[in-house]
Amino acid sequence: MATAMAASALVPPAAAVTRQRTLLCVPATARAPREMAAEVAAAAALGADVAELRLDRLSGFAPSRDLPVLLAGPRPLPALVTYRPKWEGGEYEGDDEPRFEALMLAMELGAEYVDIELKVADKFMKLISGKKPETCKLIVSSHNYENTPSAEELGNLVAQIQATGADIVKIATTATEIIDVARMFQILVHCQEKQVPIIGLVMNDRGFISRVLCPKFGGYLTFGTLEKGKESAPAQPTIADLINVYNIRQIGPDTKVFGIIGKPVGHSKSPILHNEAFRSVGFNAVYVPFLVDDLANFLTTYSSPDFAGFSCTIPHKEAAVRCCDEVDPIARDIGAVNTIIRKSDGKLVGYNTDYVGAISAIEDGIRALQPTETTTSPLAGRLFVVIGAGGAGKALAYGAKEKGARVVIANRTFARAQELGNLIGAPALSLAELENYHPEEGMILANTTAIGMHPNVNETPLSKVLNFILFVFNIAWCPSFMQ
Repeated sequence: MATAMAASALVPPAAAVTRQRTLLCVPATARAPREMAAEVAAAAALGADVAELRLDRLSGFAPSRDLPVLLAGPRPLPALVTYRPKWEGGEYEGDDEPRFEALMLAMELGAEYVDIELKVADKFMKLISGKKPETCKLIVSSHNYENTPSAEELGNLVAQIQATGADIVKIATTATEIIDVARMFQILVHCQEKQVPIIGLVMNDRGFISRVLCPKFGGYLTFGTLEKGKESAPAQPTIADLINVYNIRQIGPDTKVFGIIGKPVGHSKSPILHNEAFRSVGFNAVYVPFLVDDLANFLTTYSSPDFAGFSCTIPHKEAAVRCCDEVDPIARDIGAVNTIIRKSDGKLVGYNTDYVGAISAIEDGIRALQPTETTTSPLAGRLFVVIGAGGAGKALAYGAKEKGARVVIANRTFARAQELGNLIGAPALSLAELENYHPEEGMILANTTAIGMHPNVNETPLSKVLNFILFVFNIAWCPSFMQ
């Protein structure tokens, strides 16, 4: 799919198109029927619309014994019954006939949805011909655990699934990079315009946004787990996060999309902070994590006006300077961008707010340790050692220099430390040299590297505590600075 085609496709269908609210489905994956029934009740209490009963997860499953327990009325939620074979990513390893019989029994017992795989859909359709209750919708599904095909191939797959007589199309693919998700959004928009019910999701961390943003593009259903560790597919969020963090009930075609671009990015607290802010002021927007490998490709692909702005973190802050159409002079001087805004004409403007937030926090910390009446910055004349020479290091070095500090740059790769030092007029050290660096008491140490960041939270750029340091600032522990 051409990039321009992907970008233009990321415009939700007009409001005139009839839209059903995207349903929230919780997969029940317990090993025993009564425990699975308890999971369904828990899902209802958390606000789910549907529960998926994963029969292939049950130990010693006996359809005639267990299905009446699972589908006994009154049920707290409508049931989507799935009996996934191993060849399609499930756990069932037997023949198709017993599996088909179990799904037919589920229909007879009142299941509202039954999922069957495209590979065997024609055979199953012949078996249930004239027997499917009108109250039961048949989902015909296709799962690709390798990649996400082209938009044309996805369109052909939709047609192939429709031809089986499916009530609902389900396609789940795998993202090798985040731009793959744009193709799924394009298919959702097309199906929405044609009024074809479709569940279209992209698996793994790079596909995470497909699970949150599907209501914007018209997806029939998305999955959220009861809790972490109970996923039925890679990178499923929890139902609580979908509702309480991402405000998914409020996401629609007019919702603006913001987010944090980074790699890694799953640790970020920014979605919690920003989405709560949006909710508090009634702003129709959502803030999501974008796990991005290639910044330029990402910004070109997601160029719709609805993708309105981005925070930018490790390792893309320096590349962002080159990717923006316009760059604020301070951000250009620093050589790093952490905030990108899309203007009404589509142009991207880059800013750097890192140095303001970080330097202000350090100043406040020092004033708390050493109260003074002077309005002069407590950094003036003080030795300020910056560990790291990337985008964040550049921002702190610039900010400290502006406040009159005597800046020193330390970096694992000495050449990079020297490069930044030459840029701002500061001496450079290697990390090995920093271990024994002790020119004076009361210096400031700022770690701007990813060392110590999730999941390696016990790592440190220095092997020993330097007791002559007055103040330590570690961006790996500071969610507002690390986005």
